[in-house]
Amino acid sequence: MRRRGIAIIIIALMLGMLLAALDQTIVSTALPTIVSDLGGLEELSWVVTAYLLASTVSTPLWGKLGDQFGRKYLFVAAIVIFLVGSALCGLSRSMGELIAFRFLQGVGGGGLMVLAQAIVGDVVSVRERGRYQGWFGGVFAVASVVGPLLGGLFVDHLSWHWVFYINLPLGAVALVVIVAVLPNDKSRTRHTIDFAGVVLLGGATSCLVLVTTWGGTTFAWTDPVIVGLGAAAAGLLVLWAAAERRAREPVLPLELFRLRAFTMASMVGFVVGFAMFGALTYLPLYLQAVHGVSPTLSGVHLLPMMAGMLAMSVISGQIISRTGKYRFLPITGTALAAAGLLMLSTLTEHSSLTTMGVELLVLGTGLGMTMQVLVIIVQNAVDFKDLGVATSGATFFRSIGGAFGVATLGSVFAARLNEDLSRVLATTRLPPGFEPAQVQQDPTVIQRLPPELAADFLHVYADAIATVFRVAAPIMLVAFTLTWFIPQQRLRETTKAADLGEGLGATSAERSSLAEVERGLVRLADVELRRGFYARLGAVAGLSGIAPQGVWIIARLDGEGWVPAEELARRANVSRASGRPYADQLIERGLVERSADGDQLRLTDEGRVAAVRLVRSSLEGWRRLVADWGHSPQLEQLCERITPELLGAHVDRPP
Repeated sequence: MRRRGIAIIIIALMLGMLLAALDQTIVSTALPTIVSDLGGLEELSWVVTAYLLASTVSTPLWGKLGDQFGRKYLFVAAIVIFLVGSALCGLSRSMGELIAFRFLQGVGGGGLMVLAQAIVGDVVSVRERGRYQGWFGGVFAVASVVGPLLGGLFVDHLSWHWVFYINLPLGAVALVVIVAVLPNDKSRTRHTIDFAGVVLLGGATSCLVLVTTWGGTTFAWTDPVIVGLGAAAAGLLVLWAAAERRAREPVLPLELFRLRAFTMASMVGFVVGFAMFGALTYLPLYLQAVHGVSPTLSGVHLLPMMAGMLAMSVISGQIISRTGKYRFLPITGTALAAAGLLMLSTLTEHSSLTTMGVELLVLGTGLGMTMQVLVIIVQNAVDFKDLGVATSGATFFRSIGGAFGVATLGSVFAARLNEDLSRVLATTRLPPGFEPAQVQQDPTVIQRLPPELAADFLHVYADAIATVFRVAAPIMLVAFTLTWFIPQQRLRETTKAADLGEGLGATSAERSSLAEVERGLVRLADVELRRGFYARLGAVAGLSGIAPQGVWIIARLDGEGWVPAEELARRANVSRASGRPYADQLIERGLVERSADGDQLRLTDEGRVAAVRLVRSSLEGWRRLVADWGHSPQLEQLCERITPELLGAHVDRPP
């Protein structure tokens, strides 16, 4: 495809992924306003939980169906589902409707994330793919940081409905571009899709989330509803385990849990997701209800947490790639996150926002040191055949942890709020005409009450939100304990190529083991190609004295007949005059010849021999990078397939 067409497609894919990633965090600062409009404070957590559950559980289906039936029209279907869900969310007239439509939106969002990344591999050459993978990782980072801020801006300057309506014009642009420009993928991979595993695991998870949401608040723990949900969850998990043993392509193979590294990392990831989304959901409520800040400013006050997560995710990846050591990062990270949660558990209505910002920075730093590293730990611990499902499993547990965290902490918040409100209402003389239910249905009402009355209710809300962190802190300490059981192993080369998007994104990946290795290899190759690759390759291939630019020319002429010199200059993004000295050097060495009119170049017989040496030397280099996965015909074919492309046929990048 022409570069302009590829650029348009990439922008559309990034736009689709941005929308799905934003909708994990953008609603956090809008939730207090949504509750004040629709009521249902006790159901607040489900606005976040429904989206996380739907996107996480649907991801394996989107990935496998895309492989089997082609990704273009499935991506179109994901956009349509997401946009329909977004429109209905904006039109919601009750919390029940909003939660249902958020679930629909989440189903589409899961498809947007997993298919957008897969389509990149269909339209972009191997040589360019590493750079685009970095861009997609940046989309997750941007969404994590600006999501709460954008949610606040829409609420302040438009209405909470625009948190969802904004998806419509942007998604429509992505839809039109994909339909008009993206070619239909002709390749197909046959799968035996584990529908039973997906449905049973999703059902068991939903039952458990309902237990944690309703238990002790809507229903007593001994109520038949709670007991029935618990029994249903247990039964579904048993059936799921039986289904996974028989499935040809299980969504989560049970033998992975025999690996200590996978089990510990998954449990820690669950807690990390628990803490991250719990904090993101309830801190805006504290800021808006207790301190009376605007939705936009509540997003600004969350920036220290998001900045700490982003910065430490990047730094952690650099540390791992340079040292090969990773075990100390989750140990330190969970300790810092636990400290941050403990500090946040002391919040009162009199707490300084500056102090809270420091506490959020500590929490974000700890989460950033942990999130991305857990995926690397899992990838490094499993065999090649399990690499794909293990990676998706690790991110699955973090996503489910987020859903459980929001639901469980929501239950804690509601229970403490009801208890404190009952005590205040029993001991406080209320003015005539005042309806206590207003305070629970609309937290922003507190700011409009007389000061002496408002003080009591401010304390109630501050105490309820601080209780959320008092519960979350010891859970994070459990994760800190678990990190000590993660073994340190020699780090595989392709595993060092950390993926920032997978570290920050909440939706699980869904790629084959071969695609995971190729993803890491391509990212390593992207770095290699920017750091003197042609100089080293020329030296290894016996082309001493040939400039790197000359090695680049030999690689481009390999397998070609006469090639216009102007075309070579265009590919290198240089003028023909600046490239001529390197061509002249090759002609003097007898490796290249020039046509009679002086406008075209081609390899001589000796040049073709040199080109073969370049290919062989490059191939050996890529083989060494994947050798620590053991011998596999698939990996051998991977190296043979990508070597010519990485050497640069028809690629517009200078050496």
